[in-house]
Amino acid sequence: MSSPGALSPKLNCVDLKGKAPETVAIITGSTRGIGKCCAVALAKQGCNIVIAAKTTKPEPNLPGTIYSVAEEIEKLGVQALPVKVDMRNLDDIKECVRLTVEKFGRIDILINNASALWWHRMDGTPMNKYDLITGINARGSFAMASLCCPIMAKNKFGRVICMSPPIQTSYKAFKGFTAYNISKFGMTMVAMGAASEYEGQGVTGHSLWPATVIESQASKNFQLGDSSMWRKADILADAVLGLVSAPDSYTGKQLIDDEYLMAEHGLTAEDIKVYRCDPNVDPPRALAIEAGGGHMGTDAAAASGASFTRGDVRKLDKDKEVSKQSDLEKNAKSKL
Repeated sequence: MSSPGALSPKLNCVDLKGKAPETVAIITGSTRGIGKCCAVALAKQGCNIVIAAKTTKPEPNLPGTIYSVAEEIEKLGVQALPVKVDMRNLDDIKECVRLTVEKFGRIDILINNASALWWHRMDGTPMNKYDLITGINARGSFAMASLCCPIMAKNKFGRVICMSPPIQTSYKAFKGFTAYNISKFGMTMVAMGAASEYEGQGVTGHSLWPATVIESQASKNFQLGDSSMWRKADILADAVLGLVSAPDSYTGKQLIDDEYLMAEHGLTAEDIKVYRCDPNVDPPRALAIEAGGGHMGTDAAAASGASFTRGDVRKLDKDKEVSKQSDLEKNAKSKL
């Protein structure tokens, strides 16, 4: 029998409906995209959801608010708690945890999804941008996990999942992504820290990363290719359902979504097609980290022949021009 929250009919995950005590998940950055998709999937499985995000009023290029998502979640028959959280603000994070415990009495799942994107060289990264992405990605995730894990351990159950890539040791993976990698690998270290420090206490930790660009407001606003290059956010949500259902002994993994679903849940290459945005096109695994590779700067370049420079959506045209110039230079060198 398939799981009600899963897109794949082959995924059979734990049913949280009617479970006593009720399961509670905090999901950061859950007003849209991957975070919201995970929230809806867990809610369909019977999990109460804390929508921890900044958006309280809809904007033209950023649809969804903590209140609109809470309303949508409650229509699925579970409780929702919308909390305005700026991941750079420790007081916001503390208040989110306090309100969650006040309302539900527990925290079972933490998905550190909120993240800032910055794909630029070191010499093109102002320190305020470095502070922004590390403050949200690494510091914010650390703060949230450090407050949630003791509560999880007290109740002998917890799942910490950070939406971040496997840690890469090849120096080539850092070209054009140094600041971003520091911030995202920091998130992965948070998950590994939770796995290590709370092992044997019912708490597990994992990082989870997509093999392809995921359809989201970010992929649209930053023009990261077209829909034929993307997968649906459901692939990550399905992986989350699997990790929530996994035994305590399964911990400390740095995972790629499709590889995990195939290895641990028996999905085949044919089954993975359900996650395509364009059902007729197999998108390049542009974000996967293969042996000896990296993310957008290496595997994506190999798959599509392109480089990506992205950071401030207001300066998208300039970033696209830098990417184009970089591709021209690489092509010229390849002909020498």
